[in-house]
Amino acid sequence: MKAIDFPIVKLTLCLVIGIILGTYCDISLNFSLIISVCLLLILFVSYFISRHSLKRHTDFAILAYFTLISVGISIKNLHNQQNFNNYYSKVLKLNNNDLHLIKITIAENLKPNQTFNRYVAKITKVDSVNVIGKILLNFKRDSTHTLFNIDTQLVLKGRLQELYPPLNPHQFDYKAYLNNHDIYAQMYSDSASVIVEHTEMHSVFGYADYVRRKVISKLDNYHFEPNEMAVIKALFLGQRQDISNELRQQYVDAGAIHILAISGLHIGIILIILNHIFGFLKRFKKGYVLKTILILFLLWAFAIIAGLSPSVLRAVTMFSVVAIAMNLKRPYNIYNTLAISAFVLLLFNPMLLFEIGFQLSYLAVIGIVSIQPLLFNAIKTKYWFINKILILLTVSIAAQIGVLPLSLFYFHQFPGLFFISNVVVIPFLGFILSCGFIVTVLALLNIPYNFLVLLFETLIRWMNQFFNWVSQQDTFIFKNISFTLIMVISCYLLIICITRLLVAFHYKRLIYVLISIMVFQGIYLYTNYSNKANSELVIFHKSRHSVIGKKQDDILLLSHDLDSIKRHSDYIIQNYTVGNFIDSTREDNISNLYQLNDKTLLVVDSTSVYSNLSFQPDYVLLRQSPKINLNRLLDSLKIKTVVTDGSNYTSYVKRWQQTCLKQNVPFHYTGEKGAFIIK
Repeated sequence: MKAIDFPIVKLTLCLVIGIILGTYCDISLNFSLIISVCLLLILFVSYFISRHSLKRHTDFAILAYFTLISVGISIKNLHNQQNFNNYYSKVLKLNNNDLHLIKITIAENLKPNQTFNRYVAKITKVDSVNVIGKILLNFKRDSTHTLFNIDTQLVLKGRLQELYPPLNPHQFDYKAYLNNHDIYAQMYSDSASVIVEHTEMHSVFGYADYVRRKVISKLDNYHFEPNEMAVIKALFLGQRQDISNELRQQYVDAGAIHILAISGLHIGIILIILNHIFGFLKRFKKGYVLKTILILFLLWAFAIIAGLSPSVLRAVTMFSVVAIAMNLKRPYNIYNTLAISAFVLLLFNPMLLFEIGFQLSYLAVIGIVSIQPLLFNAIKTKYWFINKILILLTVSIAAQIGVLPLSLFYFHQFPGLFFISNVVVIPFLGFILSCGFIVTVLALLNIPYNFLVLLFETLIRWMNQFFNWVSQQDTFIFKNISFTLIMVISCYLLIICITRLLVAFHYKRLIYVLISIMVFQGIYLYTNYSNKANSELVIFHKSRHSVIGKKQDDILLLSHDLDSIKRHSDYIIQNYTVGNFIDSTREDNISNLYQLNDKTLLVVDSTSVYSNLSFQPDYVLLRQSPKINLNRLLDSLKIKTVVTDGSNYTSYVKRWQQTCLKQNVPFHYTGEKGAFIIK
């Protein structure tokens, strides 16, 4: 039976279409609500009129699909707090120098950086006006500041600022990421500008945060190593803030990053454990009902403590349906289960649709249930033990096929040894989780360090060391793979056609496979050609340094003043080369003159040399804070635009900006407007 034949799958797809339309089309809240209410009423009336008539079935289905699309648009608009009159931006202007008394409630702790502890905060009042909305709070780290807990209410004196867009081409757009979480502004503060009103817990998330902190404080008594403790927090509490970038990259390169994110794998194992623990209840009258209630309660309690991330929500919702069907002896289909979980989650939070974790987790499960049986049936043997290994292998391969196109689009790399990581670790993951839960209980009971804790600590250490070894096999890690969104769509089209052909070989299906291969090849060749055909000169933004790139065909001529360590640890150039299908990079020192077709860029550095030119440059780049008279330079040269990069002092940049404003000459500072591109 084809997955698309299930009604709930079709309705969920229509809801997804509506959410996408509500996101990218300018449809007002009132209009979408009126249309949705009208369609729901018509659908309700139509149901009672045509419920006994098979002739009207198709018309009713089409009406239902359009109704769900309209509902998707409406819930997207309702979820966007900017559509309401009491949103904070209706009370104060962003980037305004006026100071306000802003009352906030801490909603989430984020991973800190070197300068700031970061939080998601809900604004409840600006001066004396009650408002709604979320912001990013950057709180300066110092010796007097301790981390704020969830539900802590603060009064801050300050101003709200816009979120910073990416400053370089193909850089990760953190602003868009925060916008997907309904965060459209940020605030900077420190200990001198804050008053803590109260720290009492008043929400489910506050109590969950208290439980997490309690568990962590008890586990700290066992004195685990930092990397081991970071993995334990990720596995059992959904807290990945303490995972170092190095450790995270090792798991990524090994193709095992999903182990650090509580997902369907973990929840499925927990469901199996709970099913065995409460198995004795089935002997009693209504035992199955009580067993189901207990399992659902514990699953959702764990989900709340783990922070209700998209992967946790998806997994717990899906396995809740499985638990109900399994214990109440109801038949269930995995496609229906997936669709129901997605439908419910998107109704409550439509922006989950744009979460990378949400997308990858569903695609991985779809890949497993649709592709794994085909792979296993093709290679299974008559030996029980070998088949168990083959099941793990085919599950891992099917999941990777499901997420591969999207992973290439987001991360631009492919871990060639992913199957080794999964085949070796996944069989022991259930034991590790069981052991970890027991150790957590022992810690809460203040039981001293013992053999079980030592065993658990050793298993976590071995797991980290194993993934570290796998990540060091550079030959099998394919990085910097260029992949676009249209290539993702065409690749999934190819996967679907091949899967349908493997289900049942048919001449038409073979034709569809060949056509999809040609479509993918055509899109790849066109994208590759169009990117290489464009030449451009890029002045990147890099704090305290200058980086200039000249792209011609598939070659990047790179000029910079970075040392070798910064050059290889910085992602500015890597992001640009991957995003533009560049095959090779040639590096050189920064020169005083660059030319692209008929356009010329003059570079003026700290030597301030630019006189006696035999030509009129179109643009001038000021770098390394040259001590020049900009008025004189503009009078002598008819410059179209003055560009300054991150290597200049801020005071110089502001003075030059005022000069250009008076001279009516366009001014571009890469630290504010991003990289300057000459085409």
